[in-house]
Amino acid sequence: MLAGRHHDPHAVLGARPHRGGVAVRVLKPFARSVTIVAKGLRATLLDEGDGLFGGLLPLAEIPDYRLLVAYEHDEAEVHDPYRFLPALGELDLHLIGEGRHEELWTALGARPMEHQGVAGTRFTVWAPNAQGVRVTGDFCHWDGTATPMRSLGGTGVWELFLPGVGDGALYKFDITRPDGSHTLRADPMARRTEVPPATASVVTASAYAWGDAEWMAGRGARPVHAAPFSVYEVHLASWRPGLTYRQLAEQLPAYVKELGFTHVELMPVAEHPFGGSWGYQVTGFYAPTSRMGTPDDFRFLVDALHRAGIGVILDWVPAHFPRDEWALAEFDGRPLYEPQDPRRAAHPDWGTLEFDYGRKEVRNFLVANAVYWCEEFHVDGLRVDAVASMLYLDYSRGEGEWTPNEHGGRENLDAVAFLQEMNATVYRRCPGVVTIAEESTAWDGVTRATHHIGPGGFGGLGFGLKWNMGWMHDSLEYVAHEPVHRKYHHHEMTFSMVYAYSENYVLPISHDEVVHGKRSLVSKMPGDWWQQRAGHRAYLGFMWAHPGKQLLFMGQEFAQGAEWSEASGPDWWLVDPVYGAAADHCGVRDLVRDLNRVYAGAPALWEQDTVPEGFSWVVSDAAEDNVFAFLRLAADGAPLLSVSNFSPVVRHDYVLGVPDRFPAWQECLNTDAVGYGGSGIRNPAPLRAVPIPSHGRPAALRLTLPPLATVWLHPVLRPL
Repeated sequence: MLAGRHHDPHAVLGARPHRGGVAVRVLKPFARSVTIVAKGLRATLLDEGDGLFGGLLPLAEIPDYRLLVAYEHDEAEVHDPYRFLPALGELDLHLIGEGRHEELWTALGARPMEHQGVAGTRFTVWAPNAQGVRVTGDFCHWDGTATPMRSLGGTGVWELFLPGVGDGALYKFDITRPDGSHTLRADPMARRTEVPPATASVVTASAYAWGDAEWMAGRGARPVHAAPFSVYEVHLASWRPGLTYRQLAEQLPAYVKELGFTHVELMPVAEHPFGGSWGYQVTGFYAPTSRMGTPDDFRFLVDALHRAGIGVILDWVPAHFPRDEWALAEFDGRPLYEPQDPRRAAHPDWGTLEFDYGRKEVRNFLVANAVYWCEEFHVDGLRVDAVASMLYLDYSRGEGEWTPNEHGGRENLDAVAFLQEMNATVYRRCPGVVTIAEESTAWDGVTRATHHIGPGGFGGLGFGLKWNMGWMHDSLEYVAHEPVHRKYHHHEMTFSMVYAYSENYVLPISHDEVVHGKRSLVSKMPGDWWQQRAGHRAYLGFMWAHPGKQLLFMGQEFAQGAEWSEASGPDWWLVDPVYGAAADHCGVRDLVRDLNRVYAGAPALWEQDTVPEGFSWVVSDAAEDNVFAFLRLAADGAPLLSVSNFSPVVRHDYVLGVPDRFPAWQECLNTDAVGYGGSGIRNPAPLRAVPIPSHGRPAALRLTLPPLATVWLHPVLRPL
């Protein structure tokens, strides 16, 4: 008991019937005396040494008793933790043992509750290799000698109900490893943590009353792949540095709504020790980072976004975890959350550890975590980070550094099964939620249903959307070239249409593309400052019109010239009237607002994103001109014509074929507008279609193409 190696302290401590009465034994190190207090009874226990007190009470049955514990300078009357039955039910234990507890956070961790009529907190932890586990915290002066936990059968779960411990208490688990040494660990299931660099877990219970019932009821009304979906990616800690969740709730929803984005995507908010990891090295998978407030404060932010009509997508990181000695690594003295084989456990790119997806309890930990964020925090989507690193056994590994699967292949079959289970569970339990894969390879069927078997013999992974990393890489390569050289790279802008319908895609210009020397989006563009901004605007117009949803990282909406820094965030002074907001930056921001406004009102741009019927090239081979023109089509056939001129020259009388059933067309957006910082070259409205066959179509338009610009046109649907 004193060494922390006892599996069943309740068999030794507490009160139990005994020959001649009721035997009571209490472990209270540093106490001078312990007295049993009950109705009509007051009995001082014998000091048996080493903090153990005991005695035999001449009673027929166990009374409802308390302990009066006297220390050198004070005394306290408390409940005896070892008189309580287990506070975790048999069904919970069965589901944990099966690896099928979809609400795992209700069974493991620290849960304030009333048990046997007494208020306290139930502590539970999975540590199957431990010789013993004790809970310790500020409620026992961080000495867990008197609070050993009991093992509940063969599930590896340890439990202890501590009366009197409640919301806000700090705690950790003192685990005795198989070799007898001790390790002090944060709770893997903690719902709240201390502010880093402190590492204790915090007992918490939510008291939040949600106000987003209307949003939650309606969010699944239209399938996401056939709905407007325009995402603003945010690093919360640096969007407005220093703001709390509740202060962000006062500013972020209004800003995003003004710009017309349908969703925000939050870079990981799960607790992480190193801010420079941007949240991608997680230690507290069930706890929103405490840097900006409490879990209920984060709920307040999500609620505020929903009430503003904005969906919330959360970056989720089930691919790996850091090696911090107080967190998950070798949690109970042996590899537990990570694979036993160190070659398979070590993530070669980030110095972290991969999860053991083949272990049912680990898979359950992650699947339940995905459900947790959706149900407890009402998030509308999970963007799953680094999926490719999970899918391949040889990811970033050389010959001899990995072992094949049971079929001799390089696919991580356990990871495939985990992702399928996660997606199936989330979609079943959380209507209206979308899962999004950041997957950088050509893995077949990322957004295919899990029960549909593909050519490779695998069922689909079951994601709703996938980041189109190929489009991102190719298109950024193209625009980085000087216009005079772009004709040699024309295919980089058209190749995406070869595979555009192989998956349901998101076009991402994310944080990864504007850090580490890659330069901001506007700074990737060649030429002088006017040409850079014009190229930036033209690229955004092309992106918003291209099949697929779109995502833009903060700061790029107003053409910030500097790379993003997590320490300082976006350069708000560029668009802040207090600092004499620069018209050129404000113009780009106005363009993004108008792109989203026109996009939301044009079903042609989103209704058929994932089927070939929604797109038709008009001009795909005008390499000498640096021109791309295509039609987007709504389900009812209503078209929108997008024309991009990535050359710094004006092109007059540019002929483009169009359907003949629309006699006239007019501009609905022009990235060269003066208000956006452009030169103001526009087409008069309306433009009449002439019955001259062109580009395989029966009619044609003659347009003036502004330099380094994208123009959108739609038919005039009223009499001229």
